[in-house]
Amino acid sequence: MLQRKGAYPAPPGSPPDIPGLELAGEVTGRGQGAERFEVGDRVMAVTGGGGQAELAVLHERAAMPVPEALDWKQAGGAAEVFVTAHDAIFSQARLRPGERLLIHGGAGGVGTAATQLGRAAGARVTATVRNEGLREEVQALGATAIDPEGFTDHGPFDVVLELVGAPNMGDNLKSLAPGGRIVVIGVGAGFKAEVNLLTLMGKRATLGGSTLRARPLEEKAAAMRRVEKEVLPLFDSGALTVPVAQTFPFEDVEAAYASFTEGGKLGKIVLLPG
Repeated sequence: MLQRKGAYPAPPGSPPDIPGLELAGEVTGRGQGAERFEVGDRVMAVTGGGGQAELAVLHERAAMPVPEALDWKQAGGAAEVFVTAHDAIFSQARLRPGERLLIHGGAGGVGTAATQLGRAAGARVTATVRNEGLREEVQALGATAIDPEGFTDHGPFDVVLELVGAPNMGDNLKSLAPGGRIVVIGVGAGFKAEVNLLTLMGKRATLGGSTLRARPLEEKAAAMRRVEKEVLPLFDSGALTVPVAQTFPFEDVEAAYASFTEGGKLGKIVLLPG
């Protein structure tokens, strides 16, 4: 959405006029030296842009094999959210089994991925979900789903995954356990917040942020290899799924973006080529 508005420029090397941070498709050709995949293999990938197209060119290290359990719709909505969530929860926040994890925005793509990953790792997961009608579905993924208002009453939390933005920051600190970690990876509701440093110091807390899109290829590739090893097998075992709220053909892309803006859905909206 931000790229379409001109507020989130594509990183160097990515097409500025074609959005799309993830894709899934069949390999149709290989460049010189490419060895990871064969023509005809099913792959899914995280890109800096250009994913919303019928044909895409990408480095082989930016792609992962599609698990047998995923159809094309699910594969198209899996790569970016699961790599983002896995990196934030485990590489950045260092979540451990038995810890309490709070996810803000639990019904979205990254939120549903993070919920399932936290549950699979043995954490106790709480997710804020504004749409009351979606809370039961989020709970089915492995979280205690709550209203965002008054979430501090459900703490303390060892890790807070912030997908909403600035309005939550003060209460995030209040709800944090000693030694807790906050990782900010979404700022849709605002990106400027006031932080009480005395509270941060007193709780020996860590406040960090992360973004996947602009990282160098090798950093993205390292995150994706961890997902290949630790996450992809969980799709075939049935421990993980990819909730897809809606699909749209490419020619209805404007309707897809309008639906995304409306919110109130569980999981991903996926564009399908003709």
